Amino acid sequence: MKSSNAGFTLLEVLIALAVLALSLGAAIRATGDYTVNQAYLRDRTFAEWVARNQLAAVELEGKWPSIGQQKGDAELPLGGSQGGGREWRWVMQVTQTPEDDLRRLDIDVYPASAEDDEDPLASLSGFIGKP
Repeated sequence: MKSSNAGFTLLEVLIALAVLALSLGAAIRATGDYTVNQAYLRDRTFAEWVARNQLAAVELEGKWPSIGQQKGDAELPLGGSQGGGREWRWVMQVTQTPEDDLRRLDIDVYPASAEDDEDPLASLSGFIGKP
C-alpha cells in the first residue's frame, strides 16, 4: 500500500502567508491614502466656498472697495445643532486695474490654524465695477 501525502508543506504555507501579508498591507495603505486625499479635497472645497462667499459679499455690499489688503475670518460649514464648523481666515488684496472703473480682487483662503508662510488652500480672483 502506498501512503498519500495530501496537504501543504511548511514552505508552501509560509509563502502563502507572505503573499497574503503583502496584499493586505497594500490594501490598507491604499485605503489610508484615499482617506487623506478625501480630507484634503474636502478642505479645498470649503476654502473655495469661503473665497466665493467673500467675493459675493463684496459685490452685494454695493460699495467701491478701497485699494489695499483686507483680512477676515469665516466659519464653514456653518455650525448647527451638530456642532460648530471649521474656522477659516481669508486675505483679500484689492488693486486698481488700468481701467479706472474696474478693480481686481485676489482672495486667498487659509485654515485658521495655518502658519503665515503656508500656501493658501484656495485662491480666487475677481473684478468689480464702480457702482
